Amino acid sequence: MEKIKQTHTYFWICLLFMLSFSSCMPKEEREAISLLKKSIAAHGGQETWEGLKGIQFSKSTQLYLEDGTLEQDLIQRIDFRFKLVYSGTMQWVKDSVEHKLSFDGEKISYQMAGNPIQNPDFLQAKKKELDAALYVVGMPWMLLKDEEVKLSYQGIQESQLGNVEVIEVDYGPDADRWWYYFNPKTHLMVGNEVQLKDHRSLVENLDYSQVEDFLFYGGRKSYRLDSSGAKTYLRASYQYDNFKLIR
Repeated sequence: MEKIKQTHTYFWICLLFMLSFSSCMPKEEREAISLLKKSIAAHGGQETWEGLKGIQFSKSTQLYLEDGTLEQDLIQRIDFRFKLVYSGTMQWVKDSVEHKLSFDGEKISYQMAGNPIQNPDFLQAKKKELDAALYVVGMPWMLLKDEEVKLSYQGIQESQLGNVEVIEVDYGPDADRWWYYFNPKTHLMVGNEVQLKDHRSLVENLDYSQVEDFLFYGGRKSYRLDSSGAKTYLRASYQYDNFKLIR
């Protein structure tokens, strides 16, 4: 009986602690987390994502100049492993030259036509590029997982993508400002907007890739915006496909 009382007391202490912690969290942050959890459920669920050992996919990127000229056309094959350590590779061919970017959990390496590049600043920049590829394809899971950001629910707003639920994300001092957009009914991520130092961009999710229980990004388009928020020109087009889940 004494053990039962102790367990009961411990339960209420934990519950009060969690309620106290939740009440200290700003309302906008609580609502942002609530929306992210709904979006995660719509995109495939938290448990199914955490059950993955890795993910492979192809990313096609076309960059355009302001006059519509094609600046770059690139197809990358990307492979991430989550367990036992985070690792990843990214491979592509540009101007008939093979490129391979790898991270083994400790060391980042880059090869161009089989020749290693040793410049530390270059390698760190490429590591950020690899991490960013996972951050994007891992939405909305990665956004909820990122403990270093501040989330703020901004309600339902009219945007270039129609009526959307908005989460503003603060990545810290001197960082770009981001807004993530969600369908108010389905809770799927429909795009995002970002304010950089020299320009503002809007990324629109055109469709999704159904992979077993998951809805990943499919086609996406990125537009440059003017000071009023209107589209000025198509800057980039992306396509995510050929997904393979590692369980």
